Amino acid sequence: MDERDAGAVARRALPLLDLTDLTETCTEPRIDALCRDAKAGGVAAICVWPHFVAQGARALKGSGIRVATVINFPAGGEDCARATDDTAEALRDGADEIDLVLPYRAFLRGDVAAARDMVEAVRDTSGSATLKVILETGAIADPESIRRASRLALEAGADFLKTSTGKSPVSATPEAAEAMLVEIRASGRPAGLKVSGGLRSVADAATYLALADRVMGAGWVGPGRFRLGASSLFGALMQARGL
Repeated sequence: MDERDAGAVARRALPLLDLTDLTETCTEPRIDALCRDAKAGGVAAICVWPHFVAQGARALKGSGIRVATVINFPAGGEDCARATDDTAEALRDGADEIDLVLPYRAFLRGDVAAARDMVEAVRDTSGSATLKVILETGAIADPESIRRASRLALEAGADFLKTSTGKSPVSATPEAAEAMLVEIRASGRPAGLKVSGGLRSVADAATYLALADRVMGAGWVGPGRFRLGASSLFGALMQARGL
């Protein structure tokens, strides 16, 4: 990819970025730095642990950059009451978007009801906030199972499907993202996709942008329908954009 092409990808990708810090060693000064980077890059959102939501919301007030947080993360457990309580607290702290891990182990053992019930409950709790459901596609793996999990999440009220927590051995893959996009297209709903986990280069961003264009059509990609969840990708995009 030459400099001109990389610059074009970067200009397109930065407004789609969920700039993320979900490391175990995250601190308040790092959240301050994350918010400064978010403003400098003009990204769509930051994605942080729940206990940093209030700090992020204060720092980004008036910027138009949204604050996302993670629920039932990363284990994808089955405690529905805990998930709804945590969601309600995050919303009170100022979260605009909820990234919920589907109880994917329940789904894999055939307990579809447990998985559906959590998504529906968090959907109800979330109100007008954006709900992204993380499928953990590296664990589900089989494309047909990914499509079934996608349908479940969409039918239960997800606004976005998200590939991965970024904490599993296998994160986002083009094959998983394509299966999810196909289900979004088939649903007829105005739902979106967040590709997350393992994105590090401008070429990675270009791969998923091209995939979304091919499956969903020109003009579909935008912050309200397509996100790239990453931390290390930010620097590569800023460099390619010449910032």
